Amino acid sequence: MLDKDILCATDLTPTSDHAVRAAVLVAGRINVQITMLHVLMKQERTSEGKDQVLEAMRAQAKKADGTGRVAFKLLEGDFMKRIAEETANDHSLMVLGTHGPRGLRQKLFGADILKLVRHSSIPSLVVQDRTDTEQLFERIVLPVAAHSDIDRLLDLVCALGKAFASEVHLYQLMRPMEEPSEELLANRAKMLERLKRESLRYIEVNEPSTTFSIGFAEPTIRYAERIGAGCIAIMSRASDEYRYIADAEKERLLANDASIPVLCI
Repeated sequence: MLDKDILCATDLTPTSDHAVRAAVLVAGRINVQITMLHVLMKQERTSEGKDQVLEAMRAQAKKADGTGRVAFKLLEGDFMKRIAEETANDHSLMVLGTHGPRGLRQKLFGADILKLVRHSSIPSLVVQDRTDTEQLFERIVLPVAAHSDIDRLLDLVCALGKAFASEVHLYQLMRPMEEPSEELLANRAKMLERLKRESLRYIEVNEPSTTFSIGFAEPTIRYAERIGAGCIAIMSRASDEYRYIADAEKERLLANDASIPVLCI
């Protein structure tokens, strides 16, 4: 599944330093190359501007100890559109940074980052400017979800879990007076069976809900924060079960205030 190169989108900010570092770490574990992509802003589209951008990109790669593994690519046009288009060009995984809930130059946070990962042709790993890449994938929080195509996320978690010898926390929020749906129960059984079959270390987590909120993002983030998780793995699209609240909840996960990386399909 991860046999092609990694696409790493950079806007040359300190946050994208963390994205490059994460891309280099993953590429080293799965033994692939990296395409570092920058979409040129209007003032960068001169010969001098392009040279300066390439110099900055090389500096980012060098800082992350990835010089020999990185190729550089410059594109022009709409930032979001060009990145989404590039994901279709023979890559395995996209790594990019978001500045979280505080906003950034290209306003790539919240609904924008959710829109981008949903339009990506490949899985995405989203990191933030306070992300600790040293713990990346050490512990993966995998919430139980009712999606019919959960196998795609399981494939990804298992591939990275093996590469990083991860401990997977299969997380389910238990709400009082609420019975899990048949789809959720079936997927939970499927997820457990797959983790066992792949011989991955895992922990089953049934966490009682302590509030009356119908949302799932906040308790998931707080649990991941408590255990020092290196990643939360989610489906970027909503399941039928939580479609009416899912977009806002997924935005909160992607731009979470704990700066925990989010892996998504």
